Formats: sequence, structure tokens, C-alpha cells
Amino acid sequence: MQHENPIVTWHFLGLDINFNLSTIMMLLITAVIVFVIAVLCTRNLQKRPSGAQNFIEWVFDFVRGVIESNMAWSKGGQFHFLAVTLILFIFVANMLGLPMQFVNGHTLWWKSPTADPHVTLTLATMMVLLTHYYGVKMRGAKAYVKGYAKPYAALIPINVFEEFASTLTLGLRLYGNIYAGEILLGLLAKVTFIGVGFIIGIPGLIVWQGFSIFIGTIQAYIFIMLSMVYMSHKVADNH
Repeated sequence: MQHENPIVTWHFLGLDINFNLSTIMMLLITAVIVFVIAVLCTRNLQKRPSGAQNFIEWVFDFVRGVIESNMAWSKGGQFHFLAVTLILFIFVANMLGLPMQFVNGHTLWWKSPTADPHVTLTLATMMVLLTHYYGVKMRGAKAYVKGYAKPYAALIPINVFEEFASTLTLGLRLYGNIYAGEILLGLLAKVTFIGVGFIIGIPGLIVWQGFSIFIGTIQAYIFIMLSMVYMSHKVADNH
């Protein structure tokens, strides 16, 4: 069954601007969950950490390792909080659509916000634009522009095109994996309620739920890892 998105259109200066209410709602829920996790894990920091503090310290250490594998910490340290926030946000967003989907009539309200290409491409565009901003800020405009002529000036068009390709691949990879996972979960759920379909549907749901958690986690990691790779290419003097 094809589900529709709750779209509201705003007419402004002769333009029709569409708002997907379910995506907006799920993004807000994701932001609130990440905020609550951050508060709960850091409100009582101690030398002998609790389980929650151990978790957030592990996340920070893990992300630091990702950054240090791509650039010197003297340059990459300033992106630490950005990367931690992103990996938590994307992970939570990926997980939200796994336990359930809420459909009212034919309108889908509850889903993973990263199953919407507008969200993932916006995140990817934001990260790519930040790489350009920090590239100019940390290396200077002249050195940054010269970087597009390396190793040969003839490669400038290819290097420019690569920026657009990086944005698309970064965003569409995340969207495709999460969207496909939710589609299959929906199909398995429908099979479960058809005759003896539960014989296949229930084990399939359990297995695919576990696999989707793995995929959602990996995709959050890949997004951050590639973002830091792109950032290192812009801020490092040898690129």
C-alpha cells in the first residue's frame, strides 16, 4: 500500500513552498531525544563515571579516533563536537522508524526522518559547505582556490564536479539504505497478517530489525567518516 506524506503548501511571492509535516515532526523528535541523551549523560560528571557517562565518553573517544585517522588533532579537534552531534543525531534518526510506523488513513506520520532524501541531502550539503568555509578560513582564499588546480590545472573541472558528486553520494547513500530498510520492514509486517504468513513474517521481522539496526549504525558512522575525510581535504595544506 502506498502511503502519502502530510504536505502543507505555503504560497509566498508567487512560489509554492511545500512542508512535509511528518518529516518536520520526526526531526524535532530526533533533536529532543539527542538533547535528552546529552543532558542525562553529562549532568553529573564524576571521576568514577556511571554507565551513562561511560557511554558518552566512549562516543567522544570513538569520534576522536575517526577525526585523528583523517587529520591532525591540532586542526581536527575543533570539529569534535560537530561530529559527535551529527553521529548521535543521524543514529537516532535512523532508529526511529524501526520499531513502528504510524499511519493515519493513507498518511504516514511516524518514520525515520533520514528516509526522506530532502533531509539527507540537506545534511550532506551542510557538511560540504562547511568544508569550503573552513578550507578558506584555515588556509586562506588564495591557497584554497589553488587546491583545485592540483595536481594539474586541467583537472579543475573534474575537481569542481567532484564537489557536487560528493554531496549527492553522501546524502543519497544514507537515504537509500534507511528508506529501503523501512520499505522491507513494512512488507514483512503486511505478510505477517496474511493467512499463515506469520510463519515467514515474524522471523523475517526479527532478523531484519536486527540487520536494520546494524545498517543504521554503520550509515551514521560512514556519514561522519566521509564528512571528516572531505573536511581534511579542504583544511590540510598538502591537499
